[in-house]
Amino acid sequence: MSAGNPPIRVLIIDDSALVRQLLAELLRTDSGIEVVGTAPDAYIARHKIKTLNPDVLTLDVEMPRMDGVTFLRNLMRLRPMPVVMVSSLTDRGAEVTLDALSLGAVDYLPKPKLDVAIKLGEYRDELIEKIHAAARARLRPRPLAVEVLPRDIPLNSATAVMPRLAPLRFKSSERLIAVGASTGGTEAIRDFLSGMPPDAPGIVIAQHIPKVFSGPFAERLNRIGPLRVAEAVDGEEIRPGHVYIAPGDQHLMVQRRGGCWICCLDEGPPVNRHRPSVDVLFRSVAQQAGAHAVGVLLTGMGKDGALGLKEIQEAGGATLVQDEATSVVWGMPGEAVELGAADEILPLSRIAGRVLEWAGETDVTRRAV
Repeated sequence: MSAGNPPIRVLIIDDSALVRQLLAELLRTDSGIEVVGTAPDAYIARHKIKTLNPDVLTLDVEMPRMDGVTFLRNLMRLRPMPVVMVSSLTDRGAEVTLDALSLGAVDYLPKPKLDVAIKLGEYRDELIEKIHAAARARLRPRPLAVEVLPRDIPLNSATAVMPRLAPLRFKSSERLIAVGASTGGTEAIRDFLSGMPPDAPGIVIAQHIPKVFSGPFAERLNRIGPLRVAEAVDGEEIRPGHVYIAPGDQHLMVQRRGGCWICCLDEGPPVNRHRPSVDVLFRSVAQQAGAHAVGVLLTGMGKDGALGLKEIQEAGGATLVQDEATSVVWGMPGEAVELGAADEILPLSRIAGRVLEWAGETDVTRRAV
């Protein structure tokens, strides 16, 4: 905690007394955090928010009387504040946590494994880091409902709510778009992809996400527009109009084989504490695509991806980062700016359009070093 700064006031909301006690004990090891109270359900939490005025909440996904997502929806409507979801790593937990992130939760953590004491030190460090990041985070406004259109309805049909983007006419197989994100990234990626036409170049994405989350995350993205989105498969060809999400426990890399790019998955050690790592993806893109690549670094905590983005830039590719005003956490993009790795810094709403402009350029040698 910096001198003169008050500690971050945290309220823990969880129906398990043991989890409440453990989270409180872990957070109290940091002098920059004050646990001001705990609550076993949403109704008690609502009262304690009014009386204790916390800065950050940790919120259990599944609770009696009112579930965490319903509580979060009401909270973000009446009194928006930073929330870190605490979720079980199950298919059900993944879906509900993704719902919470779409409603405005800043980040999420798995439930602590009470029987694995050797891992509690790592868990404590991650918990404390995410509380500090949440306290500094910019809350996203609640998104408007997006109508998901059946794929057999033309984009220029009268039933479409949004106007169709004019398709760019270029050999999209000659371009590759690489995207990295962390905290706040699930919604930032959604916004980015919603601005992409069906003939966009192939897109590879590394989002810091647990294994059980990456599949449901890809499925959700696949429902929002014309792009085909799925978890990457080892050896799969990267094709225009397709998006490849790194699985939550593997690094995603790109290789050039026989005139096309291929997804390669690797279970090597975490890099910057992450697997998948954005630096790993970006390095492979720099080496294999060079001046044909466009690198995009979105909102996220930490520094993963900054060095890799610099490598894309040095290889002749175009590089772009999300600006501070629209980032939930300006850690990763800010690090890239500090390194001089960003050709441009733009608000999230303008990134897709600018990426398509770069991808449509015919002269890729102008960026080569």
